Amino acid sequence: MPVPSASNDAAVGIFWKVTSVLFFTLMLTFVKIAGERIPVGQLLFARNLFGLIPVVVMIAYTGHLHDALRTNNIWGHMRRAMSGMFAMGLWFVALQYLPFPEATAIVYAAPLMMVVLAATVLGERVRVYRWSAVAVGLVGVAIIMVPQLSEGFDIFGNAASFGAACALVSAACMALTAVFVRQLARSEPTHTIVIYFLIAGTLVTALTAPTWVVPSWSDAAMLVMIGVLGGVGQIMVTQAFQHAEASLIAPFEYTSMIWVIAIGYLVFGEIPTIYVVIGAAIVIGSGIFVIFRERQLGLHRAERKMGAPLRP
Repeated sequence: MPVPSASNDAAVGIFWKVTSVLFFTLMLTFVKIAGERIPVGQLLFARNLFGLIPVVVMIAYTGHLHDALRTNNIWGHMRRAMSGMFAMGLWFVALQYLPFPEATAIVYAAPLMMVVLAATVLGERVRVYRWSAVAVGLVGVAIIMVPQLSEGFDIFGNAASFGAACALVSAACMALTAVFVRQLARSEPTHTIVIYFLIAGTLVTALTAPTWVVPSWSDAAMLVMIGVLGGVGQIMVTQAFQHAEASLIAPFEYTSMIWVIAIGYLVFGEIPTIYVVIGAAIVIGSGIFVIFRERQLGLHRAERKMGAPLRP
């Protein structure tokens, strides 16, 4: 049997990454549709509960189910789950108040915020190149939010401003979650990090049950799909990072904008504004620069083990 070349292995990793991005985008599409009638707590519960199904099946298939819950850092898993739930919930809320492309473009700021946290929390040395990329990227975020900023950014009186604020705080929570994942990845295996996140998320979001509604059959089907698509997407990401380095495939996260714009137009009739186009291009460019700069510096990223901790 011929041995796969490094280039072929990288191609496989890129394939899994791009496919996972599509699955996550479809998941968010169902979130945006169902979110018009289903409370966010119920959406989060479905994302975690039904996401457990494919993840548990995969862990059992790989033979790690018997030790998946073995851990010496239960507090680390809990704080990772809480920050991840906040990030996910705020993103789900933002999707109800903003067009699909705009909400996604703002959340792209998460890797830039991660640079700030890497310096302040993890103690990593961040040089002028990455600080410059962060500054430029945040300018891109400001451009995306020009319509809200021009109206005074009244988050309590303007729905779009509220949605933009939710997306921005979601990005910050995603960056914080990535910090927690980096710390966990020093001692915890991938399957343990993933399954604890889903189990803890299911238990925490179950507390929102008093706010739930009885879904229609179509909404119930979407709730199941939200979880299954998210779970399968996570498995695909894990496969991607088993075939290629994080610095190689991480930029393909931004291919989600292609799907988001297409779905936004075809499903929701949304056309991105010039502010979103220009701002997103700047944020994406800054994010890619940060990724390749970290590769040059040889920084170890938790995504190499985890997959995509910034994903909902």
